[in-house]
Amino acid sequence: MIVAAPAGQISAPVAPGRMGAALDIQAAQVYLDELGRWRNGRRHELDELDKAALQAPTGSAATGDILLSMALWKAVSDRYELLLATWNSGRVGVTELTRMSTMIWGRLDTGTASGLSVSLPEACRLSDALLSQLRVKLGLDPSGMEITERIRQLRAQMERIREQIDLEPAGATQQQAALEQSRLARRLKEIAEKAGRGGDVAGLLGPVEIEAATFERDLIVNAARRRDAAALVRRARDQRADLEAREAALRTIVEECVRRVDPAPRYAVPDTAALGPVPNTRDELENYLRRLDQVSRAMTIAQTAYAQALRDHSELDSRLEAYHAKAEATGVADVTDVAGAYELARHALDEQPSRMVLVEQLVSVYQTYLQTTHAAQSATSAEET
Repeated sequence: MIVAAPAGQISAPVAPGRMGAALDIQAAQVYLDELGRWRNGRRHELDELDKAALQAPTGSAATGDILLSMALWKAVSDRYELLLATWNSGRVGVTELTRMSTMIWGRLDTGTASGLSVSLPEACRLSDALLSQLRVKLGLDPSGMEITERIRQLRAQMERIREQIDLEPAGATQQQAALEQSRLARRLKEIAEKAGRGGDVAGLLGPVEIEAATFERDLIVNAARRRDAAALVRRARDQRADLEAREAALRTIVEECVRRVDPAPRYAVPDTAALGPVPNTRDELENYLRRLDQVSRAMTIAQTAYAQALRDHSELDSRLEAYHAKAEATGVADVTDVAGAYELARHALDEQPSRMVLVEQLVSVYQTYLQTTHAAQSATSAEET
């Protein structure tokens, strides 16, 4: 389910399953639905924050976090499209459900300069933490938000931080993080008690929210970096498995595009198997990981191109039907020239593959026939009147 959040902000859904195990089909459907809503809502929030940062006196200080947030959103959005392609409207078996778990829990290509190795759920949580920090930093928290809701959210965040600290290696670093969590929890308790006595705590909550968001973000980032340093072999294997799952999903998109669009993009889908087995020495592993990154970037480029071609085809289809609906509404749909132009455009769109240059011209011709015929009929009616 999607975790509740303050008014004006959404939180990432809880991811199902675990790495390498087939997802429950119902849980997969629920997660895809909620992740889609999260993706759309987060994009809107980031656009609003970007506008606010441009207008705020201190907006330049938030540029780095905004760019990181945009990169995380793009990585999550790309992964969501691959999950949808693998899901194939629910026509999945154990193989596809296992691929989906790999794409959810495997390494995500965030496209950031730091090269963070995070899973899809971690990327969403990191995005949530960054957004909370940016909203407070830019003074954009909704003025009508209930204090009790903000306190409840902070309590939930404290619990997430505590769970994250439990994953830290035992030692001084973990102890220091636990002390910091205890300090923030005490401050929150004092604020909650003051609010319970009727005191004004709005000005006290903002700094705690910023510190908590920064602390949670740092814990997530440090955990990701620690995993990279400690488990290069596992990282290489996970990334390779992720690329294999992406490759299968991308081939589905490519096949659909080639079937529907002419000319289709001419990007080759990288063959993950050509990379060979995962090595076991550090130098070879680092070189192998660089090659995996190159394949990942090539897949992203190919996915973007083929997905755009399919979107262009869908946009022309939507335009044609919108013009046709207007023609019927204005009573000119059955006029010989208009009807003929529609049939030509409809036939060209329904062809497999559709010749896109011809389709664009025919949709424009239909639009022209519609406009001129309607204008001529309007003029005739005016003269008769």
